[in-house]
Amino acid sequence: MRVRLLVGLALLLTAFAAPAQQKAATPDWVARSNAHSQVLLDTSARFNPELASAFGLATHDDQVLDLGPRVGERSRAALAKTRAELEKRLATEKDPNVRQDLLILVKAAKDNIQGSTLNERYLLTWVDVPEVVFRGLQQLLQEEVAPARRAKALTRLQRYTGLAPGSKPLTELAKARFEEKRSNPKLLGPVKLEVEQSLANAPTYVKGIRELFTEYKIADAEPALAALEKQVADYVAWEREVVLPRTREDFRLPPELYAFGLQQFGIDIPPEQLLRRAQVEYLSVRAQMQVLAPLVAKARGLDATDYRDVIRLLKKEQLGRDRIEGHYREVIAEMEKRISQQRVVDLPKRPMVMRIASEAESAAQPAPHMDPPALINNTGEQGQFVLPLGNPTSGGKGEAYDDFTFGAAAWTLTAHEGRPGHELQFTAMVERGVSLARSMFAFNSVNVEGWALYAEAEMVPYEPLEGQLIALQFRLLRAARAMLDPMLNLGQLTREQAGRVLTEEVVLSAPMARQELDRYTFRSPGQAGSYFYGYTRLLEMRAETEIALGPKFDRLAFNNFLLDQGLLPPDLLARAVREEFVPAQKAR
Repeated sequence: MRVRLLVGLALLLTAFAAPAQQKAATPDWVARSNAHSQVLLDTSARFNPELASAFGLATHDDQVLDLGPRVGERSRAALAKTRAELEKRLATEKDPNVRQDLLILVKAAKDNIQGSTLNERYLLTWVDVPEVVFRGLQQLLQEEVAPARRAKALTRLQRYTGLAPGSKPLTELAKARFEEKRSNPKLLGPVKLEVEQSLANAPTYVKGIRELFTEYKIADAEPALAALEKQVADYVAWEREVVLPRTREDFRLPPELYAFGLQQFGIDIPPEQLLRRAQVEYLSVRAQMQVLAPLVAKARGLDATDYRDVIRLLKKEQLGRDRIEGHYREVIAEMEKRISQQRVVDLPKRPMVMRIASEAESAAQPAPHMDPPALINNTGEQGQFVLPLGNPTSGGKGEAYDDFTFGAAAWTLTAHEGRPGHELQFTAMVERGVSLARSMFAFNSVNVEGWALYAEAEMVPYEPLEGQLIALQFRLLRAARAMLDPMLNLGQLTREQAGRVLTEEVVLSAPMARQELDRYTFRSPGQAGSYFYGYTRLLEMRAETEIALGPKFDRLAFNNFLLDQGLLPPDLLARAVREEFVPAQKAR
């Protein structure tokens, strides 16, 4: 089992409470629901305080991941006690909204117990300590975080290194958790390529941590930083001697564990059915690209007609690092104008934040992403659209992407990571108010990534031709993901064959393709199909609603309603649309 602190991948990922200025408008049922959610949140935060801290629980800023003896057993016992308490409350609750939230909370507790049990049954516990420490400190050392909270980074670092009273170095705890079951031949070790990447990235994380403490002028950090450098060096040497011999070449998970992962990401159909649907979408989108490519070539004066050649020519128009942010900001402004003009969805009044990733951030998450805002006790913090320019974990160290740094790519990346995609989805939760259960514990990758891909599709008609072609390229990628991830994990093709599809047919750069393959095989097996699946579920809802309402269908109202529901999974969201939105629109 690899311990990670990855936004979007943890079972308990986000949390929300309305900002102070909105508390007066919080419905009574939401307040009561949040009181129930706090029980599960408190239990979760005891074992993974960094996640609670990242989303606004400042009381956990100086705490660190629990890797003590019997942590799995202890966490399952605490969750079982919490689940029993929630079931007791459910038995007496009458309000249908609160009952639904309690059912979400009970399921979340049950799923976490099951996930912990399966991981211990099949996998050795291996921890990429340098990545965990970098992520835990970076979440505090950011411009959006209040100075008083940033100061807690020193205490957290001292706890990571065992310099704080009552603490032990995280490296030593991680070694102990690996060693205690290393001799069990039935347990799978980590994937060899994953460990090799971790070893190569360790100096980058240590350097990134030191740079953060320097940038934010955290005083008296040198003893802890020096201790961290020594401990990481010792840990890397131990990994080479002890962990590497226990790694595996075959990345495939046991079927039971892979199936559970799909369910946790929100994919509630068998992997074979998912990949068959994706194959149809893959060929359909590729045909659309082939129709559009000659039109793009003619408009841009390009000597090509095949979509692959046209995309390669567009990619040659690289912006250069000094122009990337400026270009994206221009596209962001134009995108917002078109969203309003076309009445796609209501926009927040505050501007969007976008920035280039550091080298250490790129190593930890080598793909464009949105860092969510503080969703608990938010005092004005905003989410950030973060754009990495390379993949430090790739075979070619420091190899640059060309997938996001040419002009035409900015349109669909902005729609997905920014507005009307992820940034708007999370900003809406902060500004409109959503219960904890429907933001934190109902979360899965399908409902988050599904909205972002749906948002891309909503904006395609209003983009320039070259932007439309790249939007289709990324939709092709999402179909390829939903096809390749299960095929790889079911043993139906090799990593090399999947790489050829990504570089030759989807036209990704080599480092971007490696990032994709890493995602499918060890970073997050099963997650990649959630984009396509979530998108198709939203299209099903949209078609059903348009047919039910006919001329009364209002796209702006429909999209706003979807955002108002928070991060509900597709079945619950479809029921809300069917039982609340449609009757209300018919009554107009």
